[in-house]
Amino acid sequence: QVQLVESGGGLVQAGGSLRLSCATSGRTWDTYALGWFRQAPGKERDFVAVISGGDTTTYYQESVKGRFTISRDNAKHTVNLQMNRLKPEDTAVYYCAARRGPIATMEKSEFVYWGQGTQVTVSS
Repeated sequence: QVQLVESGGGLVQAGGSLRLSCATSGRTWDTYALGWFRQAPGKERDFVAVISGGDTTTYYQESVKGRFTISRDNAKHTVNLQMNRLKPEDTAVYYCAARRGPIATMEKSEFVYWGQGTQVTVSS
């Protein structure tokens, strides 16, 4: 069982930055790939970024490449999402998720553990 708790959301102006963090529990830290997804009002939950459990392979949604960076802090057992040059279309609830297995994937159905989400609002 893995428990995930997100933090760091908030309101920011377009062009600004936010850093999301996800604290994880569980004893098998390296065996889980960790990802971030987001859900805007009236839309499906979409993939944003993922990092593998071992070699820190990363994948990003095309629209956030070059602006967002996902990273793992192995000492603190957290996964972070640094979001720069934010746009109004980045507004959504952001969810941290864990996949049972270290290989990174963009497939939402592969992730079995989810946090409660944190709101990110970008004003124009």
